[in-house]
Amino acid sequence: MNGAGGNSGGIGHFFIGLIMMCGGFYLLLNAITVTTNFGLSSRLYSVNALGTSFGITGGTVMLPFIFGIGLIFYNSRNILGWLLSIGSITALIFGVISSVRFSLRTMTSYDLIVILVLAIGGLGLFLRSLKAIDAKYS
Repeated sequence: MNGAGGNSGGIGHFFIGLIMMCGGFYLLLNAITVTTNFGLSSRLYSVNALGTSFGITGGTVMLPFIFGIGLIFYNSRNILGWLLSIGSITALIFGVISSVRFSLRTMTSYDLIVILVLAIGGLGLFLRSLKAIDAKYS
């Protein structure tokens, strides 16, 4: 009888590894806090030009987008409208992504070790169950 993945690996290893891996990664992801400071008035990019520094905000990125949309509605074959719209949306997406901060909540080293053993140990068991086991080793 074939085991997990169609190989002679253990079905028990598969399910124990899957349960450990899911539990460990759940606890790890549950311990991560995601925050952002994004807003239309927050600085996305900083530009240094001619000895002065100024910030490009989310609202500033929306101005070319508005003109681009107007050009597209006026003439849908206008390349400048498409470039302005796609470039503004791309800049806005990268600005949002760059403003995201991840932090790990405060926990004891025991908690972190248990989480990592569950996650990585479960991943190891899960992957081992997909590998064929030789008859001479069983």
